[in-house]
Amino acid sequence: MRLDLPPKTIPPFPEFVALIAACMAATALSVDTMLPALPVMGQAFGVDNPNRLQLIISVFFMGIGLGQFICGTLSDWLGRRKVLLGGLIAYVVISFIVSLVTDLEHMLILRFFQGMAAAAASVIPRSAIRDLYSGAQMAKMLSTAHVVFLAVPILAPSLGQLILLGLPWRGIFFVLTGAGALVALWVWLRLPETLDPEVRYAPSPGKFVRVAGFIASERTSLGYSLAVMLMTAMILSYLSLMPQIFDEVFHKPVMLGLVFALCAGAMAVGAFTNIKLVEKLGTRVMSHRSLTGVIVIATIHFLWALSGRETLLSFTILQAATMMCMAMCTSNFTAIAMEKVGHVAGTAASLQGVLSMVGGGFIGAWIGQFWVGGVWLLPLSALGLGIGAMTLIALAEKGHLYRNPA
Repeated sequence: MRLDLPPKTIPPFPEFVALIAACMAATALSVDTMLPALPVMGQAFGVDNPNRLQLIISVFFMGIGLGQFICGTLSDWLGRRKVLLGGLIAYVVISFIVSLVTDLEHMLILRFFQGMAAAAASVIPRSAIRDLYSGAQMAKMLSTAHVVFLAVPILAPSLGQLILLGLPWRGIFFVLTGAGALVALWVWLRLPETLDPEVRYAPSPGKFVRVAGFIASERTSLGYSLAVMLMTAMILSYLSLMPQIFDEVFHKPVMLGLVFALCAGAMAVGAFTNIKLVEKLGTRVMSHRSLTGVIVIATIHFLWALSGRETLLSFTILQAATMMCMAMCTSNFTAIAMEKVGHVAGTAASLQGVLSMVGGGFIGAWIGQFWVGGVWLLPLSALGLGIGAMTLIALAEKGHLYRNPA
């Protein structure tokens, strides 16, 4: 195979799943390895208010949201492969530059652009899956990729802590630079173009307006896209609050990596369970039941934490159960939101990504600023966001919940 030409066939299924998951993992790796380092970065930058450090996570998500719009739109015109490779190369360069900053303000600016570059590795794999799969098969493919993808959150915080044992916090960005370069090389060597040249089209303002209007008027696509936004806010509030919960409440920051790994493992179990059941039960039945689980468990956790009886063990069990149910519904929400937009998958995925990531980023950052030292804030946010998502879905389905369309 000539290295100056793309491969002409899709890799075998296991490698294709692993490659898609590796691309998507750039997002998780850029977030989860940061968590143990936030207090250290706060000291290095002289930050007085720890809540400001949450913005290191939030602005990255916002950058992904805007970047998804740009990358998804370009991929409908230039093809998936070129835009994905361009985004990965930009991610590598920016990750290295971030390691050189000396203040929080420049860190936040560069993290935003790092998120924009990482967006290519987020939105384009979903578009590539949509190019090749549909319906329950698409949901199964997304869930399969998520199982592999969730290995990163299991390991990343511990990896961050391990890096901090021998290197300053800048070493984390050196690792991100190297990981991004390896993924870019893998994509270059093994991933072919998945979008037929005959269905490509150049971006145009009129097209954006028409696609946005279609999504806004298509009840199912809009409702489930908004539900994904709230799930994004849920996980962002979780990511933002975890370092402070372990530092200020449990006073055991060294346990963050272990508990985070257990919660990520529970999410992997949820995604794997979804793989096994989604084709049998259908995407709507699975997602509606799972969202109900989020609401019920978050209610129990909120009341338990509010009673003052929260312990590290109870927190781990209840939070892991919440994350497991969330994982079972989020990939299905994404699949349902994409069902009727296959003819404009790239642009639609990018617009939905802007909505979910930017909207979820603002909501998650807003929730994090209410932190005053009580664990109850985390389950309360999950409860409110879960009820909001269920309300949106009920409106999208005209009240017909827990059943699939004929």
